[in-house]
Amino acid sequence: MENISYTNSTEREEFSAIIETTPFQDIFYEKTADAYRDAVDQAKELVMSFLENQQKPFSGITPAELGAQFKQIKFDTPLNSYDEMFAEVKELYVDHATAFHLPSYIAHLNCPVVIPALAAEVLISAINSSQDTWDQSAGGTLMERRLIDWTAEQIGFGPEADGVFTGGGSQSNLMGLLLARDYFALDRLGHNIKLDGNPAEYNKFRIFVSDKSHFSNQKNASLMGLGERSIVQVKTDSRFRMDIDALELAIQKELESGNIPIAIIATAGTTDFGNVDPLNKIGFLAEKHKLWMHVDAAYGCGLLLTDKHKYLLNGIELAHSVTIDYHKSFFQPISSSAFIVRDKKLLEIIRHHADYLNPKEENYEAYPAQINKSITQSTRRFDALKLWFTLRLMGREKLGEYIDTVIATAKEAASVIKADPMLELLSDSDISILVFRYKSIGVSPGNVCALNEFIKKKMFHTGEVLVASTKVDGNYYLKFTILNPLTTLQDIHKILNLIKTYGAAYLNN
Repeated sequence: MENISYTNSTEREEFSAIIETTPFQDIFYEKTADAYRDAVDQAKELVMSFLENQQKPFSGITPAELGAQFKQIKFDTPLNSYDEMFAEVKELYVDHATAFHLPSYIAHLNCPVVIPALAAEVLISAINSSQDTWDQSAGGTLMERRLIDWTAEQIGFGPEADGVFTGGGSQSNLMGLLLARDYFALDRLGHNIKLDGNPAEYNKFRIFVSDKSHFSNQKNASLMGLGERSIVQVKTDSRFRMDIDALELAIQKELESGNIPIAIIATAGTTDFGNVDPLNKIGFLAEKHKLWMHVDAAYGCGLLLTDKHKYLLNGIELAHSVTIDYHKSFFQPISSSAFIVRDKKLLEIIRHHADYLNPKEENYEAYPAQINKSITQSTRRFDALKLWFTLRLMGREKLGEYIDTVIATAKEAASVIKADPMLELLSDSDISILVFRYKSIGVSPGNVCALNEFIKKKMFHTGEVLVASTKVDGNYYLKFTILNPLTTLQDIHKILNLIKTYGAAYLNN
């Protein structure tokens, strides 16, 4: 106030009056607590309306239909009230939002979310901590670190493990590949990529993945300047898991060609089949050839929660780094993910310093700074609080029961599909994804693809059921992704009957 220049005392009095009568009514602070409460209450009511009135997973609206409504929006003309705003958002967003909590949503890797995590979201957004330095989030820093330690313990890592929460599995996979490359260059070539960029040999670097691994591997290799050619896709076995003999041959072939293998990326829960690569055998080969082993467990991380099925991840403890997506298999709201390393010293490779944020002379044992472990986020949301709420109120065992339930439902659904002569299951799943198709006797292979594509589109545009699709060897298949413990075998029967109804209608016409 003292720095403002006024022409006379009257102007000063007028300005003071404005400040006193207009308490910056849209900013969240002590004088606007009532306004905050009212706004949040209205948001809560809209959520409750969504739960009570959403009877199918999607409205079926087309982009053209919905897009026409957006052309009327003028941001330079504010609405007059929260009532108007929530009415607009309901019409444009909520009425057409995908309802992942409904059993008839069975498409992608979207899980229903648990209530403790939703309660945490209220604190996260309002308090608005940033997880980069101690002075921006003291308790939050220690909560995140404790959850990272707990996750590392579940993986089977020792006390030297460490990690950081990330924005998602693709980012975590990027961190794994970046550390693999930089560590190899530093350890084997004596070259510091952080300081000097890629070494002269970088165009010979090779990373081995299965041909059913996540597309982020190619994308990340491209972003890192290695190019997609650096990714060597290894064929899979009859259940679409990395073939260990083919991996050994692929490594030998690249060595004989003068190329430089640096890493193997194993998948624990493939996006298309929900199967787990042979982690123990891959770990043995990685050790034999001195390669970095990264495990993409974005989907399969839920197996860590269940004593009954955790054996499927045997060998994950051999990895140098692991991707975890809590927002896929821990029933957390987006986003909630983590990148974990077996040895915290490996994270030193990516540490950068700024005098205004994390100076070199700071004692990070006394005042930990999570930004020292992050590659793409300085300001970072306190997403760890959601998992903290969840584990403290529900515990690992309860979450594990949810995972056991979806796995059991998937196995029952697979049996139903196998027993139906009108359906063809492509593979069993370690977790909860089923790839199959409607296949009528006498229909040509080309028409079978068109038939199943018709079924998928028909269900999507009616919004009754949402299933996914994929292509295997050029053939079109439908895909169930079962991540909802509320989905029952009765729901599966209803969905399959609808598929057969649309399939019969296609053939009759």
